[in-house]
Amino acid sequence: MKKISIFLMVTSLLVFAFSCGSTKEKVNNPEITDAEKVAFSQVEGDTIEIANEETEYQIIIIEPGFNIWLQSVARPEGYYSQSFMENRNQLMVMEWNRRVLQPMQFDTNLYELQIDYQQGIDYGYEVNYKLYNYFIYFQRKYRQRLGPFLPRI
Repeated sequence: MKKISIFLMVTSLLVFAFSCGSTKEKVNNPEITDAEKVAFSQVEGDTIEIANEETEYQIIIIEPGFNIWLQSVARPEGYYSQSFMENRNQLMVMEWNRRVLQPMQFDTNLYELQIDYQQGIDYGYEVNYKLYNYFIYFQRKYRQRLGPFLPRI
C-alpha cells in the first residue's frame, strides 16, 4: 500500500507549547462549542488510520480528542463534495508545509512533518474528508489559520 506520507502527531505537551507560543498566528475563531471543549480537553491519544484500498493511500492521525470531535462535532460524510475538500486541503497542506520549513517562525511542536499531498491525485472521499476535518480541528483547537478561510463547523 502506498502511503500518502501524512503522519500528524500532536501530543499533550502541545498544550504547554501553545500557551507559550507566539500570538502572531493565533486567530479569533468562531465560538468554540461545549462539545469541542470536551474533545479539546482529551489527553489520551486517539489514532485514526484512514486507508483507501482502491487508491492505496493512507493517513495516520494521532491527536488527543480528534476522534471524539470527528464523531460529535464535524459535519457528516457527504456534507462536503470531494472537490471542495480537495481544493481546501491543497491550500492548507501548502501552508502547513511552509510552516514546517520555517521552524524559527512557527512552533515545531505543532508543525513537525511535511505532508505529501499532491494535486491531481485522487485520494478518495474518505482520505479527503478526514484530512479536511483534521485541519479544521487543528485550527480551532490551537487557534491557527492555515488559509484565507475561518475554520468553521
